[in-house]
Amino acid sequence: MGKSSFLQEFKAFAMKGNVVDMAVGVIIGGAFGKIVSSIVADVIMPPLGLLIGGVNFTDLKWVMKPAEVVDGKEIAAVTLNYGNFLQATFDFLIIAFSIFMFIKLLTKLTEKRKAEAPAVPPAPPAPSKEELLLTEIRDILKEKK
Repeated sequence: MGKSSFLQEFKAFAMKGNVVDMAVGVIIGGAFGKIVSSIVADVIMPPLGLLIGGVNFTDLKWVMKPAEVVDGKEIAAVTLNYGNFLQATFDFLIIAFSIFMFIKLLTKLTEKRKAEAPAVPPAPPAPSKEELLLTEIRDILKEKK
């Protein structure tokens, strides 16, 4: 198997509709994730923080070791930033719910389209015994002429 054959196979694979569709979906999904993150961080979380006492979720942290100055050098505090985790969790829940709703809508539209599609007409019924007998008689009479 030469390089040319490998490249041709890869090109055929990469240009299949499913792979291209998946790539477009990943790109759109990434952009959608940024939009949802902005909605959560800039629209949902500020009022929620205000309702619970003016707390900014991204600032929530547990200081495990406070900052200190040793020999003139400042050593940063060691913190566990659980506020960022909460922010990411809200992002995930909203994205997951949005995707769920989109898939539900897509399924409903697909089912509706299938229901509207014209049904395949039923196959004509098999000829009855009388029709078969009449057909044989007709064929015999044609042969005698």
